[in-house]
Amino acid sequence: MSNTNEKAPENLTSIAEVEDAKLAATTEQSKSQSRIVLERFLRHKPAMVSAVVLVLVTLLAFTSIGFGPVPGWWKQSYLDAGSVVNGGKPTFSLLPTWLGGSGIAWGDHPFGQDSVGKDYFALVMNGTQKSIIIGVVVGLVGTFLGAVIGAVAGYFRGWVDEVLMRITDLFIVIPLLVLAAVLGQIAGRGSTSIIALAVVLGLVTWTGLARLVRGEILSLREREYVSAAQAMGSRTSRVIFKHLLPNTIGVIVVNATFAIAGAILLESSLSFLGFGVQQPESSLGLLISQYQNAFLTRPWLFWWPGMTIVVIALAVNFLGDGLRDAFDPRQTGKRRRRRAGLFAMPTRKEKP
Repeated sequence: MSNTNEKAPENLTSIAEVEDAKLAATTEQSKSQSRIVLERFLRHKPAMVSAVVLVLVTLLAFTSIGFGPVPGWWKQSYLDAGSVVNGGKPTFSLLPTWLGGSGIAWGDHPFGQDSVGKDYFALVMNGTQKSIIIGVVVGLVGTFLGAVIGAVAGYFRGWVDEVLMRITDLFIVIPLLVLAAVLGQIAGRGSTSIIALAVVLGLVTWTGLARLVRGEILSLREREYVSAAQAMGSRTSRVIFKHLLPNTIGVIVVNATFAIAGAILLESSLSFLGFGVQQPESSLGLLISQYQNAFLTRPWLFWWPGMTIVVIALAVNFLGDGLRDAFDPRQTGKRRRRRAGLFAMPTRKEKP
């Protein structure tokens, strides 16, 4: 009996050590929420490809012709006119000679020339710079306004919520393109028309995020940690910006990416209609508007800025999809189940 009693504590001790080792290993392998979100995002292949494409397009636009006082590596200027060579056709070619093409070449004017001899590659890169700047500024302004207004409305509720939501409804009722066109025409007359236009567009594109954040805050404000912060005497601003808004970061980040893509398309539409960026500034939408009549005779003047807009918008949208799946993995599961149901072959019933 004594030997059995002596072995029992030893066995218990060894079992406890094994369990402690397993617990320590599990603790070391535990990951924070931000790390989990990052790993999900990095596993999203379309988002990763889109991120690489977007970075390459941005680097090409800002390093080729330079930005501000920083010079670029491209020798042509978007301001200098010259003689039109070979009808202004693009010198860029990817088709080898043995396939009947002109060979792999870049040339002096890879995107061709416009009617006055300006290098179209430099013009497209300048327009890409302006479109990216407008998209980023609109995303920042609209995201900030939407997050703050939605958070304040959801936290205070009552008459504050009613007033802010009625203002939001007023902006939603007025057609966005008409409102942006009127305000953009006013803002586009100043010397800093690009930034002014971007700020104006940001002031009219915050309504969707405000509603989303308000809905999130209405549910979060009933949590125990919010009640504890209020009981400890925390200021209202601290409760909103320290405890509530950080818990809606997923909704805010995803909406911000889609807002950037929407802003680029909205600016392109305004510039195409003549209400956006004004000369001597340039943007991709303005280039399409200027050379829309040359679609049949010189299609490269239409296709290069058009394809650039499509590439940027698709890349930003795929980034938004990746962020949405990273913050809410249930979205990925829903799509997988939908695809599985779509491609599943109906089974043939066996006869009894």
